[in-house]
Amino acid sequence: MKLDTVRREYQLAALTKQSVAASPIDQFKEWLNDAQHANVNDFSAMSLITATEDGFPQSRIVLLKDISLDGFTFFTNYDSQKGKAIEKNNKVGLHFFWPELERQVRIDGVAEKTSRETSVQYFKSRPLESQIAACASAQSATLTSRSKLEEQYRSLQNALQGDHPECPENWGGYLVRPVKMEFWQGRESRLHDRIVYELVENEWKIKRLSP
Repeated sequence: MKLDTVRREYQLAALTKQSVAASPIDQFKEWLNDAQHANVNDFSAMSLITATEDGFPQSRIVLLKDISLDGFTFFTNYDSQKGKAIEKNNKVGLHFFWPELERQVRIDGVAEKTSRETSVQYFKSRPLESQIAACASAQSATLTSRSKLEEQYRSLQNALQGDHPECPENWGGYLVRPVKMEFWQGRESRLHDRIVYELVENEWKIKRLSP
């Protein structure tokens, strides 16, 4: 495979300062809706970027579960690698990529835990099997084998006898409050459109960046 020859032109749409919404949240909602209606696979999936204590960035895919004027919400185990990283440094990045629409969104923000009520409410909305899995798995801890994990899952499942487990204290949501959001639209000849919103004294300022 010759990767240096793999390329295609982006021709679907354009993006201007005049065409975007005044609020980046409103603009994001519009693009997220477009992605859903375009049947983009896992359109709500986003890359969450944190940093280790020694400065190495870590990226993983999580699912967006709520979007509001305050920001973007996802759920996880607070004792996971990402949870521990956020505890040390709550400045994070989010990245959405919708190749079918030739679009990306990059977000810089500050993460904070959601209320316990919000975490429990979402936990209860999950399928029973997912609830059990969240309780049975010590996320990011070393695991001796796959069979050990499945044994832990079956043991808890049998103990519950069809009942739902309580939401673990170390499991819940994070709200990422954005301070910068970039909307990227692919264009021909790699002259892509990049429109950036930056929060300055509680007001969103909009500018265009060179591709």
